[in-house]
Amino acid sequence: MIRRLPLLLAAVLALWAAGSIRVPADKPDTFAVNEWARLPVVSNGRFQPLDSLARNSLLQLRDKQTLNAEPWADKAKMLTAAEWLMEMTMNPQLADTRPVFRIDHPDLKGLLALPLEKDAAAKSDGKHYSWQQLQPKLEALQTEAKRAAAKDDAVRNPFEKAVMKLWGTVGLYMKLQNTLQPQNAQDWNAELGRYFTSIEPGRAAAIAQNSGKDYDKAALEALMKDLQRFDAMGQLEGALVVPVGKHEGHDHDEQWLRMGEALMQIARGEPPAPAVTGYAKMASAYKAGNAPAFNEAVRDYRASLASEFGRQLNKTKSEQLFNFFEPFYKGMIIFTLAGLLALAFWARPAQWEVLRRAAVWVCIVGLAVHTSGLVWRMVLEGRPPVTNLYSSAIFIGWGAVILGLVLEAFWKNGIGVVISSVTAFITLIIAHHLSLSGDTMEMMRAVLDTNFWLATHVVIITLGYSATFVAGFLAIVFIVRGFFTSSLDQPTAKSLTKMVYGILCFATLFSFVGTVLGGIWADQSWGRFWGWDAKENGALLIVLWNALILHARWGGLVRERGLMGLAIFGNVVTAWSWFGVNMLGIGLHSYGFMDQAFMWLMGFNASQVLLILLACLPLRLWRSFRGLPVPATLPKGAAAAA
Repeated sequence: MIRRLPLLLAAVLALWAAGSIRVPADKPDTFAVNEWARLPVVSNGRFQPLDSLARNSLLQLRDKQTLNAEPWADKAKMLTAAEWLMEMTMNPQLADTRPVFRIDHPDLKGLLALPLEKDAAAKSDGKHYSWQQLQPKLEALQTEAKRAAAKDDAVRNPFEKAVMKLWGTVGLYMKLQNTLQPQNAQDWNAELGRYFTSIEPGRAAAIAQNSGKDYDKAALEALMKDLQRFDAMGQLEGALVVPVGKHEGHDHDEQWLRMGEALMQIARGEPPAPAVTGYAKMASAYKAGNAPAFNEAVRDYRASLASEFGRQLNKTKSEQLFNFFEPFYKGMIIFTLAGLLALAFWARPAQWEVLRRAAVWVCIVGLAVHTSGLVWRMVLEGRPPVTNLYSSAIFIGWGAVILGLVLEAFWKNGIGVVISSVTAFITLIIAHHLSLSGDTMEMMRAVLDTNFWLATHVVIITLGYSATFVAGFLAIVFIVRGFFTSSLDQPTAKSLTKMVYGILCFATLFSFVGTVLGGIWADQSWGRFWGWDAKENGALLIVLWNALILHARWGGLVRERGLMGLAIFGNVVTAWSWFGVNMLGIGLHSYGFMDQAFMWLMGFNASQVLLILLACLPLRLWRSFRGLPVPATLPKGAAAAA
């Protein structure tokens, strides 16, 4: 039974992950939330389901994909992202009471006169606040936002950055509430009907007025009032939710409009699109609590899309399924378990070999889940695996897992599994925080819109990143085990040295080839092979640093500990090229900037420097070498230092 434990554990985890590849069925006699959330819209330049719009928006507002409607209460009242978006778009008066805005800066809370601590009477947990709580002080917030916007981002203080972030989420909130109907609508289906009947009298009144004739003032005012509402909706530039068929002269490109634009077109004589009337029926039924009528309206609208927009319906269905699958979150859990099993194996390697094998199988399951998520994203985007910072983190972790498992296949000492699990976990955490800025399947920038170079230059150089990080983390294992534990014996030290050396050779090759391919792409895009751009210099630094390490090893300038120290500094160089150059705000590659990343990057670099300093300490201070003769493979002079 114990011998079968690795396979049994892997099978259980695989079934757990596979079992989540489904969208929960809507309960009978309730609102068909998940069916509604599958409807297609165009946001951020791409087709996506309302489910993705809801999740990405909620992440930007409160850093989570779910909403606790009563965080001040002892018992949580949770809403899914789709349930929240239904309230936002079809019952905004109720949505305005939900504590959806996360505010952490105390001075900003003071400016808005918000409770600073948990207060059930004030309906606040001291962190999350509703639109109703913000609204009385919106003018003060706008004033501060204008003042902060006049400054360069680099010189804004934390308060001003918090103001700008909140003001951005206020704009997002207003867009969402005007996505399907005017935010002040009470019974949108009835109001839409009155608008339809007011068009002809209002138009006749406008023509009569322009001709200097007597006209129906009430009819004109009624029409103009509606048009002003719809114009305001369109100017908010929310998601495109109304498909109106093909562009004139184009057989394959559909035209999608914002609801406000579609409503304005009706006044110009265009027939109402099915989306306009369909969403109106849904909104009124939802606000009235009439689930059967709502569900029927959803089904009717989907049926109206089936013939002409079947491709979009299939894509949004697949993306909603991907959202519920959550492969990268599940991957984090699986890789964490694999790492814990490998660490437990290190405690008693002779007796607990079954834990190492279990760790390997669990890591393989994690890789399968990770790969499925990566491939699924590629299919949804129609792109190679790396298109932005988020996907680069996903891909770097994926490459590191494969390299770690290859090492484990050769050495069978648990080190490869630890490297795979730790690197994957860290990169997936980074990806999660990058996702907080919005849609991770964003539309490609024009200069990057080429699948060939995305599949060659970007993939190859990102594999170079992965390999360099793997070498650095192997070196960290050497330092941590050698300095803090007694588990680094001479065979393990030699194995780690061979691992680092082999991975560095791989990293040097891929970094060099990827950098050259990037120069060719730059020549095609910008008319020059090399321009000493910050990102280009960062890529070159990785190549030069890896080449420096290999030459230092070949020339005998460093041995085990020196090699490890240089490999760890490779983490600093790679992190700078991956993230740091974006923070300079200069060059053609400065995109994906995040203020929060700066302190984390500096903290990571400081930790790497500290580990390098530990590597330089005399061997007599290393727990693994106390009282032992100095290994022959250590650098000359180390015996005296020990």
